[in-house]
Amino acid sequence: MKAIRIHSYGGPEVLAQVEMQRPAPGANEVLIKVHAASVNPVDWKIRAGYMKDFLPLTLPATLGLDVSGTVEEVGPGAALFKRGDEVYASLGLEGGAYAEYAVAKEAIVAQKPSTLDHLQTAAIPVAGLTAWQALFEVAQLRAGQKVLIHGAAGGVGNFAVQFAKERGAYVIGTASSRNHAFLHELGVDKAVDYQQTRFEDVVRDADVVLDTIGGDTQERSFKALKKGGILVSIVQPPSQELAAKYGVRALFYGGHPSSSDLAEIAKLIDSGKVKTVVENGPSAGGSPARP
Repeated sequence: MKAIRIHSYGGPEVLAQVEMQRPAPGANEVLIKVHAASVNPVDWKIRAGYMKDFLPLTLPATLGLDVSGTVEEVGPGAALFKRGDEVYASLGLEGGAYAEYAVAKEAIVAQKPSTLDHLQTAAIPVAGLTAWQALFEVAQLRAGQKVLIHGAAGGVGNFAVQFAKERGAYVIGTASSRNHAFLHELGVDKAVDYQQTRFEDVVRDADVVLDTIGGDTQERSFKALKKGGILVSIVQPPSQELAAKYGVRALFYGGHPSSSDLAEIAKLIDSGKVKTVVENGPSAGGSPARP
C-alpha cells in the first residue's frame, strides 16, 4: 500500500510517500480502507517534534489521527463490525491515517454519520471528541449553565458551540467580527469580537470556560468565571495559582479516542442538530480554523 511517512522530525518537507506492507488486524482490531483523513494542529506538532519529549515516535512513522473509511478486514475476536461497514475513528497519538489502510482497535471505531460523506466525516474525530469530552466529561456542563468558548469559529470551537447549545447551555463565543454571522448560524447566544472588546469586561459569572487559545487569553479568562466554575484548556496547563485566587478549578485536557462518544456525535449529526463545516479550496478536508 501507499503511505505518507516521516523518517525524521521537521517541516512539511519530511513527509514522503512510500510503498509498504499492508498491515493486518490483530486481536479485536479492524483494518480500515482509508477514504479520507484530516490534518489537526496536533498532527503537525507531532511531525515537527514538538511533542517528542513525552511522545517519542519510532521512526519512520505514519502520522494521522483522523480517519474515515470502510472496514476491509476484521481481526480475531472483533465482532462489532463487518467488511464494508462505513466507519470513522480517532486513532490516537500513534496515528496511522495517512495511508491507504489503517489498523484500529474496534473499541475506538464507530459507524460514520450516514448523512455525511467521508471527507466531511474525517473532519470530526479529534476536534469533535476534544470538544465533547472537555465540555461533558471534564467540565460536566449542564443545561442552564453559561459557557464561554474561545476560538468559537475554529475546529474544536464550532463543535463545542453546537454541543453546548444542544445540551441546553447559554453559549458565549469569541471570534473576529467577520465570523459572527457564522457563530450565530451555529447557535451562539452572544458573540464577542476579541479584537474590539476585552471579553472579561462583558462576560461575568460563567460556569465553564473552554480555552482553545492559551496565553494572555487564558489568564484573563479567570475573571470571567464565577466562583466554583471551571476553566478547561486544550492548549496549555492553566495556572493553579490563579485558579486558587479566583476560587475556581482549572485543568488541561487533550481528549482521547472513544467509540461511544463518536457514536453520540454521529447521532446528533444525523438528526440535524450538529453540522460539520469543510471549506472549499486549499484547506478543504479539515474542520475550519477561523480566527
